[in-house]
Amino acid sequence: MHELPQVLVSGIALGALYGLIAIGYTMVYGIVQLINFAHGEIVMIGAFGALTIHLWLPDTIPLAATLPLMLLGGVIASVTVAGAAERFAYRPLRNAPRLAPLITTIGLSIALQQIVWAFYPDAKKSRSFPQFGDAFQLAGNLRLQRDDLFVLIAAPLCMLALGIFVAKSRTGRAMQATAQDPDTARLMGINTDRIIVLAFAIGGAFAAVAAVAQGLRAGQINFEMGFVLGLKAFTAAVLGGIGNIYGAMLGGVLLGIGEIASVTYIQHIPGMHQLGGGGWKDVWAFAMLIAVLLVRPQGLLGERVADRA
Repeated sequence: MHELPQVLVSGIALGALYGLIAIGYTMVYGIVQLINFAHGEIVMIGAFGALTIHLWLPDTIPLAATLPLMLLGGVIASVTVAGAAERFAYRPLRNAPRLAPLITTIGLSIALQQIVWAFYPDAKKSRSFPQFGDAFQLAGNLRLQRDDLFVLIAAPLCMLALGIFVAKSRTGRAMQATAQDPDTARLMGINTDRIIVLAFAIGGAFAAVAAVAQGLRAGQINFEMGFVLGLKAFTAAVLGGIGNIYGAMLGGVLLGIGEIASVTYIQHIPGMHQLGGGGWKDVWAFAMLIAVLLVRPQGLLGERVADRA
């Protein structure tokens, strides 16, 4: 049990990263009922956008000073690609059978991977991403990596800002109306196309923040990084209740804690040491999702299907 505080700190940091990406899934699904499986690649694009800014800047500038510019570069790259995807790939299929846009998201995911693989220098290999590198000693053996501090600050601020924006602003109320009934919202004078693009843009911005956080944590990025991150974030969104902003973050945090706890504790159980290594953390993450959905199919904070209908 002496490892529990460190498990919670590390798990919350990892889960906050998943939650940022999951909010992008939940924003798009809540408005257009589309699972955007290319969202993981939007994260990857944001990571390479941030790295590009870093490579352009002089090496003498400290990371703390370059980080805001890297974040801005990542946001611009992710939002641009997310907006273009909605306009040219998803909007023409908006009235098509649901299977068509779903397949398109998978195709776009592969296409974005290949574009970065083809055009970014050495994208086939993992590219080094700058890190702060040291840690804060909190109490006893409890340590907090400075690279984790970024996501621990950014994730709740982004989530709360988005929650207030959606609940209080005129555009946020238009988003709620579009999510509930896009046809009626259009009759009320709401430009639903603009609202949908905005949802994709917000998801892209959150993906860029998560991309920078992942780069800082891992110290490297590659063109395939978005695949697993996207699956984990989708799992977090479903776990918390897809369509719910706070549920997405809750699902991410629970998923992160579950991953770290499984790696830490399961290997100490007699007869299960082979199932507790880092290679099994993905298995336990999805097992947790299955267990929750068996008990509560709508997710932890999700609404009942009858309520949405």
